[in-house]
Amino acid sequence: MTDPAASGPDLQPADPTEDSWRGSVPDASATDLENLLGTGVGAAQEQLERNGGFLPFALVVQNDGEVRLVAVTPADAAGDTDADFDADGMIADLTELLRQHRDEFRAAAIVCDITLLEEDSDAIHVAAEHRDGSVFAAVLPYGGNSQTNALEFGELSADTNEPTVWVD
Repeated sequence: MTDPAASGPDLQPADPTEDSWRGSVPDASATDLENLLGTGVGAAQEQLERNGGFLPFALVVQNDGEVRLVAVTPADAAGDTDADFDADGMIADLTELLRQHRDEFRAAAIVCDITLLEEDSDAIHVAAEHRDGSVFAAVLPYGGNSQTNALEFGELSADTNEPTVWVD
């Protein structure tokens, strides 16, 4: 399997002090979390460019090291075909599904589309966690360029995250 982060955005922090999280987790865990981050951002970018949006999804690093996609079907929004899907409900369903099967993998990430209110921008959000308790999250702002009608992506930045899968 190729390194998905190699072709995706630069995942290195601009400020070396931001890399302090990596020094606080085992190398294997950091590698798993970075792999999920790169794969999640890349998959979300591809869906945005192809379809103009994406539904929340999860990725897991199985115990054998293979990365797998996990998805749930959105609930019908009161039978109205024009209604929006319930993203929060899908994220809750993904979280519950990951909790139920957490013995089958060693790391997981939930990828969703969020709105950054202060920046007035949409963003890809990836929240990853490892069974050893390590967590990492990142945000990649994006928006349409009105002149070229193409998507433009901002700078990837770290975000806060709390564990949701390996909690009891």
